[in-house]
Amino acid sequence: MAKPSPVIIAAIVIAVAVSGFLLWQSTRSDTDAEGFARGNGRIEAVEIDVAAKLPGRIDTVLVNEGELVAAGALLAELDTRQLQANRNQMVAELRRAEIAVENATLLVEQRAAEVRAAEAVLEQRRAEEDVARRQYERSESLTQNSITSERQFEIDRANAFGAAAAVASAQASLAAARAGVSSAKASVIGAEASVTAARATIEAIDVQIEDSTLKAPRAGRVQYIVARAGEVVGAGGRVVNMLDLNDVYMTFFLSTADAGRIGLGTEVRLLLDAAPGIVIPASVSFVSDVAQFTPKTVETEIEREKLMFRVRARIAPELLARYLDQIKTGLPGVAWVRLDPTAPWPAAAQGKVLE
Repeated sequence: MAKPSPVIIAAIVIAVAVSGFLLWQSTRSDTDAEGFARGNGRIEAVEIDVAAKLPGRIDTVLVNEGELVAAGALLAELDTRQLQANRNQMVAELRRAEIAVENATLLVEQRAAEVRAAEAVLEQRRAEEDVARRQYERSESLTQNSITSERQFEIDRANAFGAAAAVASAQASLAAARAGVSSAKASVIGAEASVTAARATIEAIDVQIEDSTLKAPRAGRVQYIVARAGEVVGAGGRVVNMLDLNDVYMTFFLSTADAGRIGLGTEVRLLLDAAPGIVIPASVSFVSDVAQFTPKTVETEIEREKLMFRVRARIAPELLARYLDQIKTGLPGVAWVRLDPTAPWPAAAQGKVLE
């Protein structure tokens, strides 16, 4: 059998080399465009667990899975009959304490009147003492001059001592009346404290009742319902899980060289497998400071090139607000990162850009 000529062999080698080069060029144009990096990822959103602050039985669930809800929308309600009964009881206690304040205030006024009366009696007794003392002094002088009888002198002296005793008794009554005022004022303070405590307890119960109504902390979509009506949940028990549609992003990984060239706000374009030809603008919102897929030892330049950094590209909330109905998490896609701001977007990253 004749061997193929060297010319034919050379022609075949050249044809294979040219085909390989063209194939490499076509592949490189999509994956290694100059000034760009790319990574695979999935659309994700921040998850929010709406949980019960207090233990209790779920009365009603007011939303369905997949439903869009606004911030503050009612999601579920817990049974609050026991809390309402406690509140009614404390309202009665509050009314009783308020009546006690009114009675104690009236008692203070009554004790104050008694003080004024005791002061008047004391003044009267002092006046009587002054008259009796002067009469006693006059009788004593007259007795020494034998102008009045000894019997009259004894009577006047007894009257003077009796008037002094009456003054002391009036002073004691006045002190007791003033003590009564202080006691009545203390009763007012105690009753007012009871009012304050009852109001504070009512406010605490109102907060518990409000916490028993679960509301959406942010606008988003209900992802799934964890607990249904009639189920008992503990404190912190999850009832509804929802997605925050104002914080939607794609997480992907870039090599050390590419991660070192990007920063927060770097322009990104997201292309989803489920929506070919649609370009979703985004920007870098997070670059991990810890490398992923790190080998056990990093000693050579080749090993350092294996380090990968987690990157997150966030879609602008203003854009999300215009496409809330179309937002779906979990969709896979590709993120194109613009490393060179002056480089034109490659063909693989072009299409209809959402605005």
